Amino acid sequence: MITAACLSVPAWAAPLELTPADPQPTALNDGLAVRYAYPPDVKTLAQAEALLSDAQPGTPLEGLDYRDTADGDMTLTSTSAHHVVAGISGFVRFDAEGTYVIDFLSNDGLKASIGGQEVVFFDGRHPCEESEAVEVNVPQAGWYALEAVYFQRTGSACLHMRAGQDAPEWMENGAFGH
Repeated sequence: MITAACLSVPAWAAPLELTPADPQPTALNDGLAVRYAYPPDVKTLAQAEALLSDAQPGTPLEGLDYRDTADGDMTLTSTSAHHVVAGISGFVRFDAEGTYVIDFLSNDGLKASIGGQEVVFFDGRHPCEESEAVEVNVPQAGWYALEAVYFQRTGSACLHMRAGQDAPEWMENGAFGH
């Protein structure tokens, strides 16, 4: 006799509880700080994270709305189209408390945390496509720390963040500071 066991997993786990920046920043520059490394090749987030120790500061990102490029266009604000690793840091502002759905589009890998919670882990090489959406609880309006590791291997590149209380919407560049 063969028996099978099934585990039931809800479509949405309990929302991740974000922690607001404390103290709330008052004098931020627009956009996000970024450091770049330019390895001969990169295929995983583990490789990308290991390369950040030697990364150099780059021109700040305007936000997280970098549309899919043509092959050969520069990746984000870097000086290269291919083989780019970016360490991204700063803050994202939520204008109201409540439950939000967040997702990202990236090409290639992306790992990001907001308010102390990992909100995306999208490893490997892939075209510009959506990550799995995650539900988060924003306990108060204000600024939340954002840390991310991104890599682009070859071909086109993209990086977007979407968040909304009903469904993810494009995040305006003005929602980011560093």
